[in-house]
Amino acid sequence: MKNKGKKQKNVQQASHKRTNDDSLKLGDLVKGDIMEQLRKTQKQLADEESAKKEAEEAKKKEERRLKEKNKSFEELLNESGMDWRKFK
Repeated sequence: MKNKGKKQKNVQQASHKRTNDDSLKLGDLVKGDIMEQLRKTQKQLADEESAKKEAEEAKKKEERRLKEKNKSFEELLNESGMDWRKFK
């Protein structure tokens, strides 16, 4: 009976050691030069994404400007806050 208790303890300790080994991070397993390359790629993707957002905002701003420029008289009159009845 004592042997069974010791075996179970050893099995528990072995499984505990495996979970500690499994907690290694990717950075621990990958060499430094590869990590540096991954960081550069990540930074490049972030820069591209921000440039894309800026271009999209500029495009929207230009579309709004052109839409405002090409409004008809009726649209301008409807947007006006003046009430023509007051000046009658």
